[in-house]
Amino acid sequence: MNDRPTAEELLLAVGRFLADEAVPGLDGHLKYQARVAANVVGIVARELETADAHMRGEWERLDALLGDTAPLPEGRAARREALLARNARLVERIRDGDGDAGAWREELLMHLKRTTADKLQVARGAAAEAGREKGKTTEPR
Repeated sequence: MNDRPTAEELLLAVGRFLADEAVPGLDGHLKYQARVAANVVGIVARELETADAHMRGEWERLDALLGDTAPLPEGRAARREALLARNARLVERIRDGDGDAGAWREELLMHLKRTTADKLQVARGAAAEAGREKGKTTEPR
């Protein structure tokens, strides 16, 4: 384990610098590019911060949907590959009509809403949190 500052802290510091100091001092195309860079840095920082929890949650929801109790693989790359394979199986079940009605459909919809909310949390950060506080959210109800 590396000492502080963590990768997330470093990325957030760069993002703050870009947004708070660089962007106000720039004009035109460079200002736009600096804003884009600040957003990218924020997305990467949020993804690093939340990836393990989001992958674990998606894995557990897919366990229930697919009736599979395999353990979550170690390492992000292995987890990503295993989740892609599980999602391919989920897509096949949806194509076969399993999601057209019944309790499995309700469970599927809850999974899709939660997964989408997790992705929005990474992509939108503070904007997603502000929307959640105002009641505008993709959170499962």
